Amino acid sequence: MDKSIKAKKNSQLVIRINDMQRDRFVSICEELDTSAAREVRRFIRLFLAEHEKAAEGSEHPEP
Repeated sequence: MDKSIKAKKNSQLVIRINDMQRDRFVSICEELDTSAAREVRRFIRLFLAEHEKAAEGSEHPEP
């Protein structure tokens, strides 16, 4: 995908976490001038990239 064209955000992911963890996470995000949603999306992108690379590597194992 061309990075100059942003993918439309059209889905939601609902998660349940501990109130204290949520509050700490949101507070740190605010201190870092970012949003909780942005950081969760960043985590998902990094997670997918890491695991998709691992899956590609396991498709063609060396003899």
